[in-house]
Amino acid sequence: MERINYINASYYPSWRIYRGQSPSSMDLARTTHVFYAFLRVRENGDIYHLDEKADLEYPADGVNGCLNAFTLLKRQQFPHLKLIVSIGGGSGSQPFKEVTSHLDRRARLARNLRQFVDRFELNGVDREFLPYKKILSVNRALVDWEHPSNAEEGRNYVLVLEELRRSLPAPQYLLTTALPVGEWCLKHIDVAKAAKQVDFVNLMCYDFAGPWTGLSGHQSQLYAPARPHNAFAKRSGHEAVKYFLVRGVPSKKLVLGVPVYGRSFLGVDGVGQRFSGHAGEGGTFEYRQLPLPGAQVFMDAKLGAAGSIGGEGGFVSHDTPGTVQMKAEYVRANHLGGLFYWTGVADAAGPESLVNAGYEVLSRS
Repeated sequence: MERINYINASYYPSWRIYRGQSPSSMDLARTTHVFYAFLRVRENGDIYHLDEKADLEYPADGVNGCLNAFTLLKRQQFPHLKLIVSIGGGSGSQPFKEVTSHLDRRARLARNLRQFVDRFELNGVDREFLPYKKILSVNRALVDWEHPSNAEEGRNYVLVLEELRRSLPAPQYLLTTALPVGEWCLKHIDVAKAAKQVDFVNLMCYDFAGPWTGLSGHQSQLYAPARPHNAFAKRSGHEAVKYFLVRGVPSKKLVLGVPVYGRSFLGVDGVGQRFSGHAGEGGTFEYRQLPLPGAQVFMDAKLGAAGSIGGEGGFVSHDTPGTVQMKAEYVRANHLGGLFYWTGVADAAGPESLVNAGYEVLSRS
């Protein structure tokens, strides 16, 4: 892998192994960091596998378990790769309220994560903070708590990051956090204090539109339109970045999220329309399935948004290599940390790859 001064990271959900998508199915040559999702946390600060069989036992790339597969791939083929374990996740965030409110439990969690990271030769921990999520990275760690719902929980969120940082000191370890975007979910967090404890922050700049928004919309636009059709359409990657910058978070610590899936809106042919339902699994299609047969891809270069219209999905809002290139150029122009993708295994191959589109721009001298 040629030298790259930006982050081009992907998430790997362990359950994808049951679909035949092993760690080696990702484009690891163009990936700088892998976030392994997820570990879960108990209210006493203990941690456990979301799926122990997938993590440690299920055959994956010639070994048992996806964690072991990633460790071997890093050793033998991709020594540049940083492996980060994510703790929490949407449905795994509830215990964080109890864990973070007690000093002894925060310390217990930090010790347990350090032991886990060292065991699997990981680089750190990722903690995701959302109304529904938390993440941790190996030898790196990511914290994913979705999300603190009051001022006390916001303070405790910062306290647990401080405890994790003491247990996982830089630069030997990476500590990151993933956060949703929008004041509604961030208002209780002192993001500047939180950012001081982590190496970078994953901004989840997606799901701006969906079944909950009433009208169809772009789910991951870089810029909001001049005349948004509703309050949800005011959200954008650019607005998310501004929120953190004006609060004192260094630009280099901000990593822009890219969804590697599309959201379906039936009965409409664009944004700002009342839809009749959704197609796909949970209203989504993996990016590698798109465009669907009979659909035409379009891109709004002004907004940095794209999608496809027609076929069984109706209007599907999804990124394209063109929008990812725009986002990567935005990262460079604004001195951000890089891009991340949810998920790497949902990407297309060849010239339609989103991961490669980002890499080509971010690796440019």
